[in-house]
Amino acid sequence: MTAAAPRLGIVALAALVVAATLWDARLGLLGAVWAAGWIVNGFLARAGGAAARAAIPLVFGVTILALWEIGVRLYAVPSVILPAPSDIGARFAGSLPMILSDLWQTLVKGALTGWLTGAALAVATAIAIDRVPFLQRGLLPVGNFVAALPIVGIAPILVMWFGFDWQSKAAVVVVMVFFPILVNMVAGLAATDAMQRDQMATWSAGYWESLAKLRLPAAMPFLFNGLKITTTLALIGAIVAEFFGSPTRGMGFRISTAVGQMDLALVWAEILMAALAGSALYGVVALVERQATFWHPSQRT
Repeated sequence: MTAAAPRLGIVALAALVVAATLWDARLGLLGAVWAAGWIVNGFLARAGGAAARAAIPLVFGVTILALWEIGVRLYAVPSVILPAPSDIGARFAGSLPMILSDLWQTLVKGALTGWLTGAALAVATAIAIDRVPFLQRGLLPVGNFVAALPIVGIAPILVMWFGFDWQSKAAVVVVMVFFPILVNMVAGLAATDAMQRDQMATWSAGYWESLAKLRLPAAMPFLFNGLKITTTLALIGAIVAEFFGSPTRGMGFRISTAVGQMDLALVWAEILMAALAGSALYGVVALVERQATFWHPSQRT
């Protein structure tokens, strides 16, 4: 029964491809590409092993790109609507120096600066809330209110306050990342149970000693959850803020001007770089988390 299931799936896929081909040959070709990727990933999933697990998302991504490329070519989709992946790749390679300059302005100056500042402020505020309980009833609702503010509403205000350079983008990022990190950090500081706190008290540990040796280590997994969540928020916030005023560089500036010039290939090239940078930043934070919280059950394999 189990061995026959994959064969039945292949037969069903083949039948769907044949039906699609009879309806429209182009649709049948797209269906055949999708079926081929599906079958390959099915074999990889059953094979198991680290190499197979790493290959599955790669095969899936290649299948999506192939469908995109073939679909755009077969249906003659105008480039101003959706450029082909090959055109985006060529534009990316041809404009790489400019894109890297935009990345430096947006990611390093705006997003990273704001992310680190927001994280430091959130951790300090969480410790203050933990130390002074009435602040939890006063500051958390205010933080929730600020987190609910629309970014497209506060970005132009912060640009007017801090100017058109990277400082205003960093301020937008601080507003975006502060509350998610704060909530996770407050929850982490409260994660220790009464027995652990009583044990520290029996050793005559004061608040700050207990915080450093017990509560901060216990809060690290929560803190890293907040940091990972906000890595992508930071880059998004910096890009959006650049739509409301920036120097003649930056990913948001480039995207807005390229849209005005109908250069959709450059828009997608900037999006590709943003996706790669965001994924790399997330991966770095995850790697640091694995090293810093190696003792936590979530890191055991």
